[in-house]
Amino acid sequence: MKKANIYFIFFLILTAGASSKIFSQEKLKIAVIPKGNLAIFWKSIHAGVRLGATALGDVEVIWKAPAEDNLAQQISIVEQCINEGVSGIVLAPLDKDALAEPVAKASRKKIPVLIFDSAIKGTAGKDFIGIAGIDNKKAGYIAGEHLANLLGGKGKIVMLRVKAGQANISNRETGFLEAIAKYKDINIIEKNKYVSGSEEESTIESMKIADKIREANGIFCSYEQSTMGMLIALRKLNLAGKIKFVGFDSPTPAVEALKKGEVNALVTQDPARMGFQSVKAMVDHIRGKKIPTVIDVPVQLVTPENLNDPDIQKLLALPSMTD
Repeated sequence: MKKANIYFIFFLILTAGASSKIFSQEKLKIAVIPKGNLAIFWKSIHAGVRLGATALGDVEVIWKAPAEDNLAQQISIVEQCINEGVSGIVLAPLDKDALAEPVAKASRKKIPVLIFDSAIKGTAGKDFIGIAGIDNKKAGYIAGEHLANLLGGKGKIVMLRVKAGQANISNRETGFLEAIAKYKDINIIEKNKYVSGSEEESTIESMKIADKIREANGIFCSYEQSTMGMLIALRKLNLAGKIKFVGFDSPTPAVEALKKGEVNALVTQDPARMGFQSVKAMVDHIRGKKIPTVIDVPVQLVTPENLNDPDIQKLLALPSMTD
């Protein structure tokens, strides 16, 4: 494990110890339900979750990931956790509406639910105990502003969008579109190509709009797999590095592409911190401590110019963990 990772772990353990009892007498069983398990983002969330369980003491974390983009399976997992009587559920909902009733059912069973990464229908502090994640609309706006600046305020843009239901990614796209709307000489020539799930699907769907990509001066992708899928498509089309490209999240292949000039910027979250803070908030709540209803995780724009900054390097070095 890199030194940055070790320092980060020590910092979080010390932070946890300062704000809650580390070794409580109560053994807790916390179910953490992400949207999937394939993306580096989820593996880094998992690392932070495990760290939280270790730092907080007497906490068993059950990681229950559905197959990628499998809404029915995620709902079933939530139902299973309710039936098992877990101490709490930490959930990244695949659909803001479809998961609302399972979350309400958990609340009726006196099982607290904390939402992370993506919003759900309902009110934090009432329908669920809180929500942890980035300001997704702001993150999309930052991406739009940066791409507009890269284009000098004029040009044609292609964007890949997520299929309906995932509020966090939809909000990023809304923020991006609001930023670009300020520039009368920038036209979005493709904004109706919707993808979901895998890198492979994103590559296939990107290749279907090859003519639009060839015409574009800029590209925006709003989540990890679409960023990687578009990157592969650009390489297949011999266009990588020839079109300004702003993507989302920072898996190692995307960072390497940034170094090569194939990607111009990555809007980067802090998934390990998100995982840690989500578990910590749940444990604090169960143990009677008041928690904020909104737990903000900062977002960073990573560019070739700031890639070697110490704070950026620490962020990119955060641990990922397989099962």
